[in-house]
Amino acid sequence: MLILGIESSCDDSAAAVLDGGTLRSSVVSSQDAVHGPYGGVVPELASRHHVRNMLPVIDAALSRAAVDLDAVDGIAVTCGPGLIGSLLVGLSVAKGIAQARRLPLVGVNHLEGHLLAANLDRPPDDPIPFPFLGLIVSGGHTGLYLARGAGDYRCLGRTRDDAVGEAFDKVAKLLGLGYPGGPAIQRLAERGNPGAVRLPRARLKRGRFDFSFSGFKTAVWQRVHDEPPAPDALPDLAASVQEALVDMLVGTTVEALEETGVARLVVSGGVSANRRLRARMADAGSELGVDVVFPRFELCTDNAAMIALGGARRLEAGEDDGLAIGAEADLPLGAAG
Repeated sequence: MLILGIESSCDDSAAAVLDGGTLRSSVVSSQDAVHGPYGGVVPELASRHHVRNMLPVIDAALSRAAVDLDAVDGIAVTCGPGLIGSLLVGLSVAKGIAQARRLPLVGVNHLEGHLLAANLDRPPDDPIPFPFLGLIVSGGHTGLYLARGAGDYRCLGRTRDDAVGEAFDKVAKLLGLGYPGGPAIQRLAERGNPGAVRLPRARLKRGRFDFSFSGFKTAVWQRVHDEPPAPDALPDLAASVQEALVDMLVGTTVEALEETGVARLVVSGGVSANRRLRARMADAGSELGVDVVFPRFELCTDNAAMIALGGARRLEAGEDDGLAIGAEADLPLGAAG
């Protein structure tokens, strides 16, 4: 099938064309310049820019794939989780195309898309074997999922408060490093000593595989407030912040790998592009005899290619969610526990 994927869960407007498991095109329109002055995503601004960007992005994806809407066999669109206003823009466009062209339409969980994104780097007939453990780390999500089969997921743990990407963004804003915060901190951290500043690591008593980052953000704010760092001390502080956040992710993930006994780990989401996280996870996997897989950098952040892939199985089976499908800001992935 030739599938048109549409993604608008947060601040990136994206469209992609997937042809029988082969990615023909993937276009993403970033809003970093829009939200940069605020140090984070402003939901109303994100929605407005999706309205402006979505149709041109879809046109660009079709053009790069050298096809038009007459060739499309089905549409996969993100239906949650995410910012409700942003989700509604993508859904509205997808429904309009589906109705006008009489095409099947399926809603895709954004988190499932991230779990499957690394398969876009593999031959269509050689996907990552199930079962595997998935760690999703981004600006809006942090969670561990046991993928037992196609469409069969169990949530082992998730953040109790803030996502790890938000922690990067807020610390970067506090230090005046700009937005998005993860890449800014990573660049500065490369010149710093990760052991220079002592920072806390959250360990939860209940919810063994859950995460928490709100207390960490407060601790960094308090330290900066009490001891404002000199410019030449910023690299050490950035490296220490990055190391603490990576420690929390790696430590909990290792425990989950030991508990589940799976042989594969998939790390995805925008924060999975962080080089220090990749190195630490690869080392941990090597020690445990676990194969650690990351999507290529351009597939780590939000994109429609992963949404098209996430909907492919259902579209190929003849499923159609129809025009009644709605957006869910807190759409869960799989059963908890």
